[in-house]
Amino acid sequence: MKIIAANSNPPLAEAIAAYLNLPLTAATIRRFSDMECFVEIQENVRGEDVFVIQSTSYPANDNLMELLVAMDALKRGSARRITAVLPYFGYARQDRKSGPRTPISAKLVANLITVAGADRVLTLDLHAGQIQGFFDIPVDNLLAEPVFVRNIRDSYDNGSLTMVSPDVGGVFRARAFAKRLDADLAIIDKRRERAGVSEVMHVIGDVKGQDCILVDDIVDSGGTLCNAAVALMENGAKSVAAYATHGVLSGGAVSRISSSSFTKLVTTDSIMQTEAMRVSSTLEQLTIAPLIGEAMLRISEEKSVSSLFD
Repeated sequence: MKIIAANSNPPLAEAIAAYLNLPLTAATIRRFSDMECFVEIQENVRGEDVFVIQSTSYPANDNLMELLVAMDALKRGSARRITAVLPYFGYARQDRKSGPRTPISAKLVANLITVAGADRVLTLDLHAGQIQGFFDIPVDNLLAEPVFVRNIRDSYDNGSLTMVSPDVGGVFRARAFAKRLDADLAIIDKRRERAGVSEVMHVIGDVKGQDCILVDDIVDSGGTLCNAAVALMENGAKSVAAYATHGVLSGGAVSRISSSSFTKLVTTDSIMQTEAMRVSSTLEQLTIAPLIGEAMLRISEEKSVSSLFD
């Protein structure tokens, strides 16, 4: 078993390697003067079970290209099996045609990863579960839910806890959290009455006097979560926090969330922290290194991965 770390999230790769008590395989990933990506694996990988760790987060295209070129290098180096480990799968939000003559980019990226040489994919909290069907190779979609649930239990009194879905599409995720925590469930219904008019947030469920926790898979600009937090507070919530697996946090998202009514926003380290995220008192990050490391070990030893969540 060998682990290759590309450049998107070195701290996470090092933490996974430490969990598995394995050194990272020596590799050079650099750019030519015209920014072409070049990868050289500096150890023998013939017949090895190799895992390439790379989130396709910002800069998404550069990180995706690094992953593809690294897998091609491993394939040409006669690796026995190549597993693409994507803690964050970029382009996942483009999982369907949003209008006429628009792409399904998640499917395109799945094809690229497969053609580049991946024999299987290990990822975390896909934006849409059906993306697994875009691949013609095995896909293990891990859940950050157990990591979050442990943190919530340590932080809250379950007697006044309500799990909240920020939209109708996330109800399944929020319900799963509520079941594990024996908590209540609420849903935010957001509507735009007409073009140019701001969204109206309706809260479905009683949140008065409750510690509300919004749960989502991705937080990007943070606008939807911040609006949801305002709606919950206006409906009498005692406090509002959010747990989101992937902290994309683009543009002014960090300052927007830091100045909002959130007590905290908790993400995983699937995407490497920026300096703005590190200094914010509102943002917390939990590590998923043990979860991914254990899944990698089970894949290598041909053991069950799904039993991690039983």
